[in-house]
Amino acid sequence: MDLDDTARVRAPRDAVEHRLGTITDITYAPHSTYIRRLRLRFPSGVERTYTTDEIRPCSRDDDHVALVAAVTDGCRALRDACRIAHDYDDRLSAEISWLLTRLVAKARARLGVTIEPARLPERPDGAGTADADGSRS
Repeated sequence: MDLDDTARVRAPRDAVEHRLGTITDITYAPHSTYIRRLRLRFPSGVERTYTTDEIRPCSRDDDHVALVAAVTDGCRALRDACRIAHDYDDRLSAEISWLLTRLVAKARARLGVTIEPARLPERPDGAGTADADGSRS
């Protein structure tokens, strides 16, 4: 990692550390090229120092991929909730459907991706939604 590279904290402890930080200072071990500490500046202006084990290199492209995955998971969860709510409460189902529609529209407008909730595969871990009797649908 070099100065002005971007990185993320591996185990964020607060809202500041969830943001992408820029490396502003590197402290090396004496008489070596081993990096002891890196100083990150976050968009809020806060600066903090970390060891190399505490952060990982991350770019805006990495963020885009992570955002698309998170939004896709959100769409999948809302789709499944809408299906469950359909028989439980029609108004709730309609409200969840509205949220899903807004999320799909924002993904298209802000992330440049088209998500089709009806065509999303089931969750990658193989878990489907459970019916009232506990069976998988």
